[in-house]
Amino acid sequence: MNQWLTASTLALALASVVAVGPATAQPQAQAGFAPGGFSIARMKYTGGGDWYSDETSLQNLLRALRARGEVRVGQDREAVVTAADPELWNYPLLFVTGHGNVKLSEEEIRSLRRYLDQGGFLWADDNFGMDKSFRELMRRVYPESPLVELPFTHPLFQYPFAFPSGAPKVHEHDGGPPRVFAVVRNGRVVVLYTFDCDIGNGIEDAGVHDDPPEKREAAMRFAINIATYAVTN
Repeated sequence: MNQWLTASTLALALASVVAVGPATAQPQAQAGFAPGGFSIARMKYTGGGDWYSDETSLQNLLRALRARGEVRVGQDREAVVTAADPELWNYPLLFVTGHGNVKLSEEEIRSLRRYLDQGGFLWADDNFGMDKSFRELMRRVYPESPLVELPFTHPLFQYPFAFPSGAPKVHEHDGGPPRVFAVVRNGRVVVLYTFDCDIGNGIEDAGVHDDPPEKREAAMRFAINIATYAVTN
């Protein structure tokens, strides 16, 4: 098991910028790695929700981090894990999305909590429809630590790109404002929940949703902020 939860491993994730082009490849069950560096996995779950949605989002985020971020990337495509998978511990950032029910077993709940308590970071991006089940899931994982809305003064909104008015909104859906919630443990954000934002849609391949370039750019910048925050805090 790769215990990445150390200061030296986090230091390896900081690197200079390398330019690459946009992503086109589909998610794969196993990731390809360069020695050291940041990595990300998609969380597979049961319950009927489409955990595999936003199929090109993470691939594009990884390439954007190489091109524009300050995080050394050790992966060329996304990985897929369950919350109880031993490989979970190889990934400092775990991503979950979907339109429907998100369900984990008791074993997965315990494993996810251990992962988060020992330095892991979960980014949940509501793809419109998972809000109720995800909130219920978080009450099971952390009954004593409810989701709270982050203020716009939080470092997540400031670096490396400034979002003084909060997260960008890619799609309208119910028409509410984009909101960012978090589970905070001992002063550290362990779960980040982007709600009514559709960041994952915004960083998919151009043409998938026909979003204007400025919305896609804003979504990618915010996703880079999330990845940077996850690996440096």
